[in-house]
Amino acid sequence: MDLITIILTAVGLAMDAFAVSISCGLADAKNTSRNALNAGIAFGLFQGGMTAGGWLAGYSFRAWIENIDHWVAFALLGIIGAKMIWEAFEGENECIMLTSLKVLITLAVATSIDALAVGISLSALKIDIVLPAVMIGVITFALSYFGVFLGKMIGCNSKFKKYIDMLGGVILVGIGLKILLEHVL
Repeated sequence: MDLITIILTAVGLAMDAFAVSISCGLADAKNTSRNALNAGIAFGLFQGGMTAGGWLAGYSFRAWIENIDHWVAFALLGIIGAKMIWEAFEGENECIMLTSLKVLITLAVATSIDALAVGISLSALKIDIVLPAVMIGVITFALSYFGVFLGKMIGCNSKFKKYIDMLGGVILVGIGLKILLEHVL
């Protein structure tokens, strides 16, 4: 997997966390820096960690799916991407308070479930997990950190959240299609 694909995958996965961070931008106007750091750390650690966890899970059954690995990757990334696009239109644009550790961890887990499936895909494709997991964690940290400040600037009920989620979905579907075409053609 080349660096550009890793970066695009990381950006696609980070879009949920970025959108949540934007919606959390007004949670505590006095502690924006602390909230941004907490969001970046939590979302970054969970995205990178869940990717690695998915890779480890996929490693245990990789031999069984070796002949269809590209189809598995395409299906998982396609489903995740389509889900993100669907939720962009279906989801409510509500503000979420980031001030409690319990809420932040819950949001970090919820936004990183997709990373688990991507980790399984990477394992099926026999891709070393270290660089992708680190890049996914770092990019998610940066976007989540920035997202809190952006949310504070543009306001809680931003119309942009829908488009951010949609962009992340389109990126993941595109990467799944690229993987499939590389193996089929």
